[in-house]
Parts: sequence; C-alpha cells; structure tokens
Amino acid sequence: MFLKVNPVTGIGLALKSKKLDPKFIGPYQILQRVGTVAYRMALPPELSNLHDVFHVSQLRKYVYDPSHVIQRDEVKIRDNLTVEAMPIRIEDRKMKRLREKEIPLVRVAWGGAAGGSVTWELESRMRESYPELFPSGTFSRTKII
Repeated sequence: MFLKVNPVTGIGLALKSKKLDPKFIGPYQILQRVGTVAYRMALPPELSNLHDVFHVSQLRKYVYDPSHVIQRDEVKIRDNLTVEAMPIRIEDRKMKRLREKEIPLVRVAWGGAAGGSVTWELESRMRESYPELFPSGTFSRTKII
C-alpha cells in the first residue's frame, strides 16, 4: 500500500515535504488489519516517529508491476561523498566577454557516473587537469559571446 503524505498522517511533517513532492509514498507492507477501516503498516526506520496504524482514507492500493523495479548502477563514492566523472572529449570552444576581459571556455562531454552530461568549463583548468584532451593546435571553431 502507498501512504498519503499530508499533515493529518504526520508523514508530511516527518519528511519535511515540499510543494512538488509526491502525494503518496511507498509501497509498504500491511502487517495486520486493525478494526474495520484501519491497517497496521511496516514502516521504514526514517518514519519510526509515526504511529503505524492508518485509516483506509490515507492508503492507496499498490498493484505489483515488474517494470516498477529500478536497477541501481554501480557508483563508487569517495570518502568525501563525491563521485568521479572523467571527461571524454572537448566538443566546442568559445570566448566569453565580461566587460574588457575575454575568458576562454570549452564544452566538455563527461562520462562515468555523470552519464553523458555536457558542461562548459574554463579552458585553463581543463588544460591543466586533462592535457591529453587538447590537440597540439587550436580549435577551428571559436564563438565570441
């Protein structure tokens, strides 16, 4: 069963819910029926401060579907809680103008745990950290913005 997130159940307060959070959380297992319209639920440790009996109006039926199971990727997290992403290639180059100053930027395609993201980075930092990505010449395409 899914549990409704609202102030009546206290789940919204326990999770510090925000405006765009889901209306229901779960699924959770029913342990037993309590009375005619209430059920005792098996709650996770983060909801241990809630009472575990809920009225049927606060529950929604869950129908099992194998497509709902999400496989997790193997991501190695360092001690400082960061994930390593390696640059794959330099895709583009541009010069950004700020008042009287020009800053060279490169568009970097990242691989690894970041999984296909593309960002604009300072060319000097990328040359320092990853010199193998830069050919001996300069890029033929240069944009000035």
